[in-house]
Amino acid sequence: MKKSRLVMIGNGMAGVRALEELLKIAPDLYDITVFGAEPHPNYNRILLSPVLAGEQTLEEIVLNDWSWYTDNHITLHAGWTVTSVDRVRRVVHASNAAGETVSAEYDRLIMATGSNPFILPIPGKDLKGVLAYRDIADTQAMIDAAAVYKHAVVIGGGLLGLEAANGLMKRGMQVTVVHVMPTLMERQLDEVAGKLLQKSLTERGMKFLIGGQTQELVGGEDGRVKSVKFKDGTEVPADLVCMAVGIRPNTALAEKMRLYVNRGIVVSDTMQTTTDARIYAVGECAAHRGIAYGLVAPLFEQGKVLANHLAQHGIGRYTGSLTSTKLKVTGIDLFSAGEFMGGDGAEEIIMSDPFGGVYKKLVIKDDKLIGACLYGDTVDGSYYFKLLRDGRSIEGIRDKLMFGESNIGDGGHEGHNKAASMADSDEVCGCNGVNKGMICKAIKEKGLFTLDEVRKHTKASASCGSCTGLVEQILMFTAGGDYSATPKLKAMCGCTDAGHQAVRDAIRKNKLLSITEVYQFLEWRTPNGCASCRPAVNYYVTSTWPKEAKDDPQSRYINERSHANIQKDGTYSVIPRMWGGETNSSELRRIADAVDKYKIPTVKVTGGQRIDLLGVKKEDLVNVWKDIGMPSGHAYAKALRTVKTCVGSEWCRMGTQDSTEMGKMLERAMWRMYAPHKVKFAVSGCPRNCAESGIKDVGIIGVDSGWEMYIAGNGGIKTEVAHFFTKLKTAAEVLEYTGAFCELYRQEGWYLERTVHYVNRVGLDHVKKKILDDHEGRKALWEQLQFALDGEPDPWFDFKEASVDTRQFTTIAAQ
Repeated sequence: MKKSRLVMIGNGMAGVRALEELLKIAPDLYDITVFGAEPHPNYNRILLSPVLAGEQTLEEIVLNDWSWYTDNHITLHAGWTVTSVDRVRRVVHASNAAGETVSAEYDRLIMATGSNPFILPIPGKDLKGVLAYRDIADTQAMIDAAAVYKHAVVIGGGLLGLEAANGLMKRGMQVTVVHVMPTLMERQLDEVAGKLLQKSLTERGMKFLIGGQTQELVGGEDGRVKSVKFKDGTEVPADLVCMAVGIRPNTALAEKMRLYVNRGIVVSDTMQTTTDARIYAVGECAAHRGIAYGLVAPLFEQGKVLANHLAQHGIGRYTGSLTSTKLKVTGIDLFSAGEFMGGDGAEEIIMSDPFGGVYKKLVIKDDKLIGACLYGDTVDGSYYFKLLRDGRSIEGIRDKLMFGESNIGDGGHEGHNKAASMADSDEVCGCNGVNKGMICKAIKEKGLFTLDEVRKHTKASASCGSCTGLVEQILMFTAGGDYSATPKLKAMCGCTDAGHQAVRDAIRKNKLLSITEVYQFLEWRTPNGCASCRPAVNYYVTSTWPKEAKDDPQSRYINERSHANIQKDGTYSVIPRMWGGETNSSELRRIADAVDKYKIPTVKVTGGQRIDLLGVKKEDLVNVWKDIGMPSGHAYAKALRTVKTCVGSEWCRMGTQDSTEMGKMLERAMWRMYAPHKVKFAVSGCPRNCAESGIKDVGIIGVDSGWEMYIAGNGGIKTEVAHFFTKLKTAAEVLEYTGAFCELYRQEGWYLERTVHYVNRVGLDHVKKKILDDHEGRKALWEQLQFALDGEPDPWFDFKEASVDTRQFTTIAAQ
């Protein structure tokens, strides 16, 4: 039987999802041809932001690689643009960048042309350095620009604009976000949540011009943008301008084909165009009942209906989508659904904790939940969305509704295990339209035991990642004892297939003493490595073989090479070490004299009880350190940063132990300690815990009988409470147990892995076994750390021993 010919114009997420659904239910019905304007296979556009930020590679975000098309007998024309469609003869014509042409006949045609970014029609929009943020080419252009230029302006404070700004900041650029509306992400957040988001992003260094109206992009003599000019006459410098002000359905080809277009290619409930029954439209280019959707979940729902009709089942109907938005913006969880702005006759239940970074608003009307807006804590977003979608009465649970599903014993649900309480039809992954039943079926039928396997077979949690915790719960609940929390180990970078642990093992087993030896032994693909692997391998070599392996300063990050924190204006900050946060008049006088002498503009007390000198010129660094005469605070390094203390029993009437002295002992014992990531200690003199010991890498709390030790806390973007570890009686024990834990972390932690993630990976029981249960092993770890730190130079003063190249502090003009 001769197969029908199916042609699809567009190779994006919505269209390819339709083909995936079609291949499941009718794999042999069509000969399929796909035209994609980009020279890539199908990839996850949602994950372009992590690529821009350097957190993922382009290879990692590919959804269907080249082999998928071959295995499914799909002819893919990647890098070909469809120029015209002859609807009478049913022929598609396309061309590529080389001017070549190709044609394909069809019996059924899918328009999946997606959308185009909207470019403000202002003078200067065509200058070099002005771009949108829509595809791989845009992302790569921004990565390339960030390596050369300094100032970036992002026009648009929606999700895409903020993700672009965050990625460019992580690439080292100074970023200003221009947003014409009063609050950020006004389509997804109410005013309070929008301002909380702005405050949090401002604290991270992002600048904002709220209400800014762009008038013109000003170019330089080289034809590249140099500044952005606003209607009030002000200007901000810009070497790169990213416009993220919205999208428009890409209907140019459809209009040329004389298909009916109104806000998109108009389609019926079967996704057929209203002009030509042989032609379908799906995704952002389609307009259904007057709505063109831009979120992934409704587009995937459309794809299922389209596949149903192409398979000639004829029973599916797309009637529209009730959308929710669950996002993670630069590490901050957000959720909104329904009429979250409220309105006539609506009541609002609000919980606000600005200090804790949590805000929740539920909107109720006629005893039904009609909207929700969550900031910081979105764990119950899917539960609220289900209530909203089902239109259930909340009369009996109203008083508990704000506290989430786990506090509502509703309908026999067991609140302590969300996975157990969910129905098979309940949605888990909104991005990919995956419910619990689909995940459970895949786990049972395919024998899945890891999160990566579930992602591969169901795509649940493979997009924005906000449902990852729930997917893991379902996996544990379904697979039981067979569940494996250990993911497939990823390669360190594109230079090698070896993961961090494999590299560490090879260095120890084969006594590799240099980066070059590691690269040669493990047959690195890139002889000199890259900016990602060189710092990691350098740390692994020096921490595994102290006194034998030689540190390579050029393989460290810029802050560690300069031994100071570079700031966004190109100056540096200097933070001298103050033992346990304690200082004296002599040190303060020297600091004050240096501030005056070198015209240092800002002096600030840090959260770790130290003094930060901000705005130091690079050429002044050596003399500033010399004049201050205090040890390096290592505030720039993957090392022990601070030991925060309270005044303890020496001064405080509540204190039970001398926390200041204990803090000074810990800091003096370990201040030269380099580690996989930054390390912070705190010592509190009593259980009132004024030094915040419960959220540090190592926290010590004084009690009547001695000390309590806590490990693996983190007060960063996502606060993690430290684990109680053990009770200790003497200061000597505190030093030994703390040092042993730090050395175990130094030996087993992966580079750029905080202690909280290290302990989560290896398990708290593993750490207890190595330190609490193994008396001799603990003492050996403490001795190994002391051996490694003995004679470790102070990089601010022992230039030669620390391999500090002082030429970097001399201006070019003076050389």
